[in-house]
Amino acid sequence: MLLPMAPTDSLFLLGESREHPMHVGGLAVFNPPDGASAADLRAMFDTALAGDQVAPPFRKRARRSVTSLGQWGWDHLPHDEVDLEHHVRRDALPQPGGMTELMTLVSRLHGTLLDRSRPLWEMHLIEGLADGRYAVYTKVHHALADGSSAMRLLRDSMSEDPHRRNMPAPWQPRTPLAAVPTPATGVVDTSVFGSALPAMAWDAARAAAGEVAGLLPAALGTVDRARRGKGGAVSLTAPHTVFNVPISGARHVAARSFPLERIRLLAKHADATINDIVLTMCAGTLRAYLHTRDALPDNPLIAMVPVSLRAPDTGAADRTHGGNRVGVLMCNLATHLPDPAHRLETVRNCMNEGKAALQAMSPAQVLAMSALGAAPLGVEMFLGRRGPLRPPFNVVISNVAGPRTPLYWNGARLESLYPLSIPTTGQALNITCTSSDDQIVFGLTGCRRTVPDLHPMLDQLDAELDLLETAVGL
Repeated sequence: MLLPMAPTDSLFLLGESREHPMHVGGLAVFNPPDGASAADLRAMFDTALAGDQVAPPFRKRARRSVTSLGQWGWDHLPHDEVDLEHHVRRDALPQPGGMTELMTLVSRLHGTLLDRSRPLWEMHLIEGLADGRYAVYTKVHHALADGSSAMRLLRDSMSEDPHRRNMPAPWQPRTPLAAVPTPATGVVDTSVFGSALPAMAWDAARAAAGEVAGLLPAALGTVDRARRGKGGAVSLTAPHTVFNVPISGARHVAARSFPLERIRLLAKHADATINDIVLTMCAGTLRAYLHTRDALPDNPLIAMVPVSLRAPDTGAADRTHGGNRVGVLMCNLATHLPDPAHRLETVRNCMNEGKAALQAMSPAQVLAMSALGAAPLGVEMFLGRRGPLRPPFNVVISNVAGPRTPLYWNGARLESLYPLSIPTTGQALNITCTSSDDQIVFGLTGCRRTVPDLHPMLDQLDAELDLLETAVGL
């Protein structure tokens, strides 16, 4: 029997085609433990492949049938029906292998579709880096996992203990937790709160009615903010750019790391958040890229930015909201301004305005307004082509929190973690950042035809960080 799939998850399957792969990915680079060789690494993977257990997320296959009325659902395969030799593959770089060769290989791998007749994931062990390191490229369909959940899967597969050995592979089950005892009859004991159920149901009904009634004022307020150019979940001012065009299926990926403490110190001196600094670095980079090509619009570019709405000092007032406090904001990148300090000020003010607007809403209203802002992109994904109107935004810039401490797999230290995301129709460039241990990585994923060379953007990110430090007096 198929398990139901969330409509938002099925959208990534409905919108997928050869020109529009819908998987996210990650490239992890490891330093092997002292004395380990490539043969030792292959032996570890051979041992893992010999196992007959596969964790539930890696056994989920997307399927639809007549009985599901054509709707996508999840089919959990038995362990012995998952062909690990298909999902786990080995690749080698031409010698001497460096980051350029590694990124070339990963760009090619990231542009190929996952096989829908199987669970929607692949993992590639990549050997041949000249300095003895090795890499693992993983891709997972966005219907199965987003960036945050993929990060959790990665985190759960590793350890903070550099001496731990005989660890399971990422696709193998972890040690199961002790089961929580339940009544033998399988009937929930309502003796404590059973008498309160009618009142709880009435309260829930009234709360739901209130949420529905509050959606219209929230929508009107959100659109009004967009009309006045204020920060929020909707934008009406994104200009046409060279990034907002139909795309091909070939991909180009590039990445660069920066010391996280350097970004953190800059944010402190600028009275900004780390995310504000990330956005401003991207803003200056996009401005320079477009200006060099005589393609910089007069109006500022707009970025769609997923944000956490929980205050750093979470108190009782914030806890009363509960639920999911994550939304989508449209950020004015101020690419029309030549001064990096002015760009940072605009970005910071826009993000503060937007977060304040979303924090005044209920979780359901935040979700609805975020969906309203992203809806045009969803329509374009479903149709597979650009709409006739201006783009809803120009670029997606995400910042996914990664592990805060050094992590190891069987003694091999995770040195770098490079995020790879999804360009879509009308959004030929995606910028995803992630932090790991003591660094932050900017991962750029683009359509190879539309954005054939991403390396100038990497160099410009360096330059923008220098300019921002000078602007705040560092």
